[in-house]
Amino acid sequence: MKIKKGLEIEVEIEDLAFGGRGLARLEGMAVFVDQAVPGDRTAIRIYKKKKNFAEARVIDLIKASPFRLEAPCPYSGYCGGCKWQFLSYDQQLIYKRRHVIDALEHIGLLKDVEVHPTIPSERIFGYRNKMEFSCTDRRWLLPDELNRPDIDREFALGLHVPGTFHKVIDTRTCLLQPDFGNVLLDEVRQYIRASGIPVYGLRSHIGFWRFVVLRHSVGNDQWMVNIVTAQDDPGVVLPLAQSLTKRYSRVGSVINNITARKAGVAIGEIEHTLAGLDHISDQIGGYEFVISANSFFQTNSRGAEALYRTVAKYAALSGSETILDLYSGTGTIPIFLSDHCKSVIGVEIVESAVTDAEQNCRNNGVTNCEFVQGDIRDCLSRIRDRPDLLIIDPPRAGMHRDVVKQILELGVERVIYVSCNPATMARDLGMMQEIYCPVEVQPVDMFPHTYHIEAVAKLVKN
Repeated sequence: MKIKKGLEIEVEIEDLAFGGRGLARLEGMAVFVDQAVPGDRTAIRIYKKKKNFAEARVIDLIKASPFRLEAPCPYSGYCGGCKWQFLSYDQQLIYKRRHVIDALEHIGLLKDVEVHPTIPSERIFGYRNKMEFSCTDRRWLLPDELNRPDIDREFALGLHVPGTFHKVIDTRTCLLQPDFGNVLLDEVRQYIRASGIPVYGLRSHIGFWRFVVLRHSVGNDQWMVNIVTAQDDPGVVLPLAQSLTKRYSRVGSVINNITARKAGVAIGEIEHTLAGLDHISDQIGGYEFVISANSFFQTNSRGAEALYRTVAKYAALSGSETILDLYSGTGTIPIFLSDHCKSVIGVEIVESAVTDAEQNCRNNGVTNCEFVQGDIRDCLSRIRDRPDLLIIDPPRAGMHRDVVKQILELGVERVIYVSCNPATMARDLGMMQEIYCPVEVQPVDMFPHTYHIEAVAKLVKN
């Protein structure tokens, strides 16, 4: 049988590949199947054929897997917000742990590392404290919308189709955010449509309304509405801000970010506070953290506490330790650990994050945390105190080789690696294995219904 583009054939889905797609095999070749669950018997159509693998879509579900559920979201299968709503949550946790194990073994070449069962998210819906919705003048239509004359094809406010920058679904309800977020989204949608001012064209780069970003403080039940526009025109956006804060007491901040850049990033070169405060604040482990419109904060507040408690468990602090925290961000981990150690030194390249970290320390009365702003490659040599514990919490891309080299030269006895990407974690731990042995890894699920998984690895010096 010749495997080629356009081939239609029945297959059995054997596994889930990292990235969330089902895995089948045809004559020994891996075929990655969108929207498929292990145990499914499906008819598929191959839409891409490479030398060593193929990609396919389901055209008919012949026999459903016992792990398959009816997705509660009408956009499931079309929206890029989450891809696993049709897979039972217990199975999601099992596959996420397996992805961590596979990455350690096949990428890091690390065998027999103890990987614990995944810590589940406290909530599997309504858990996201930040959602970003795009405006466009070209709505992407769902199958049941194609022949409807009442659909306005020149307006959408919502989430993207996976892997695209210009295909936006007009998302009325997103189940990943709290219900009140959908109320606010509808209010903003109605205002934008009634304004008569055009939304932004993702191809033409003409128009005014660009993004709506909603942020929620779980601890304080506060909301921030960040309206991102292409031009600075307070007369257009101010009435919206006043209406939201007047009608809803939970809206504590309305911000306007303005950006003329063509890049599809919801961060402005100019920022105005239209109503309320210029920030909201949330709580993790009894500490209060300020969140501004463009600052980083863990997207699942309750999940972040579970993650940081795992870090604290692996740290096993006595109170006398000096901790070095690389990629310290807005200071969440240093502050979370501050009561149980002598001191924490955080290193962070983003200047605004360091400013937020220092402010968060002042707000919480924390006096034993110090933050160094700069590239880690340039800063490690400036650290005066020899740390007893090193914490590494890199971005998805992991660590630069030069950073790994300096860490190995530093020779700290104990290391904790906090990961948001099993592949780059495995690569980094593989580069460190001559000096450090990973003792155990704890996956923590902060993103239900997606393939993303956080993990905390405990390392000791050989």
